[in-house]
Amino acid sequence: MVSGSSTLLGLLGWPVSHSFSPAMHNAAAAALGLDVAYVPLAVAPGQVGAAVGGLRALGFRGANVTIPHKQTVIPYLDRVDEAARIIGAVNTITHEAAADGGPGQLLGSNTDHAGFLADLRAAGFEPAGRDCLILGSGGSARAVAYALLGAGAAVTLTARRLAPAAAIAADLAALPGRRRPRAILLSDLRAGSGADLVVNTTPVGMHPQESSSPWPAGFAFPRNAFCYDLIYSPARTRLMQQAAAAGGQIRNGLGMLVRQGALSFERWLGLAPDLAVMEAAARAAQQARKTRAE
Repeated sequence: MVSGSSTLLGLLGWPVSHSFSPAMHNAAAAALGLDVAYVPLAVAPGQVGAAVGGLRALGFRGANVTIPHKQTVIPYLDRVDEAARIIGAVNTITHEAAADGGPGQLLGSNTDHAGFLADLRAAGFEPAGRDCLILGSGGSARAVAYALLGAGAAVTLTARRLAPAAAIAADLAALPGRRRPRAILLSDLRAGSGADLVVNTTPVGMHPQESSSPWPAGFAFPRNAFCYDLIYSPARTRLMQQAAAAGGQIRNGLGMLVRQGALSFERWLGLAPDLAVMEAAARAAQQARKTRAE
C-alpha cells in the first residue's frame, strides 16, 4: 500500500500503458521489503519540462524515461553523466539529495547501453569484430550504437531519413578506440544487409501493431544473422519471425528491460535488485497482456 512515507519512482513516456516497468520495479522493491511505489506517468509531448519539475516538487527519488522523451528531457535536468552526454539520451533520472537539506539536483544517466550489452552477451553473441546493423535513429539507437562500438563492433545505422542516423554516426565517430560508424538510408539497405547482428530500436512492430516490421518489403533478411528486437510486447515480433525464417537466432528486449531497470533501481535506492524477481514480474505482465488480447 502506498503511504505518505513511500519512496516514489516513476516512468515518463508517451504512451506508458504498455510498459512492464511498474510491475517489474514494484516486485523488486517488495522482495527487498522496501516501501516503494513505481508509477507510470503519461507525459504528452510539450509537457516534459513541467513533468520534470513535478518530479522535483513531489520529491520523487527518481524516474525512468522512455519513448519519445529520452532526448528532449535533457535540458530540464541539472546534470547528465558522461555516458548520457555522449549518447545524447537519458533513460534514468536520479534525484540527488543536497547536503544542506535543500531541493537537491536531478542527474540524468543512461543504463540502456549497459543493459543491452549485458543481455546480448548473455544470449551468447559477442559483438567484437562483428558487423552490426541498427534500425532506427532515436535515443535507443544512440545507446545501442554506443554499446556496440565500445565492444569493438563495426556499426551501421539505417533509418527512413538519413540526417538523424548520420547525426548519431557523427556524434560517435570521435570516440577514442572505436571504429567509425556509418549511416545509410533504409531504402539503401542492400549495401548493409550482410550484417551479423540486426538490432531494431524503432517502435515498429510493437503492440498493437504486431503485423508491422521495420525491415523493408522485398529485401532479404541476412542469412543466419542474430536479430535483437528491443520490443518486448509482443514477445515475438514480425521482424523476429523474418529473422528466424532466415536461419537466425532471435531475442526480444525483455532481458534488456530487466537489466537496464536493475541498474536504474540500484542507482536510486543503493541496493541491487533480484534479476530473477524482476524478470518473473515482467513475464507475468507480458502473459497477462497476451491473455487480455485473446
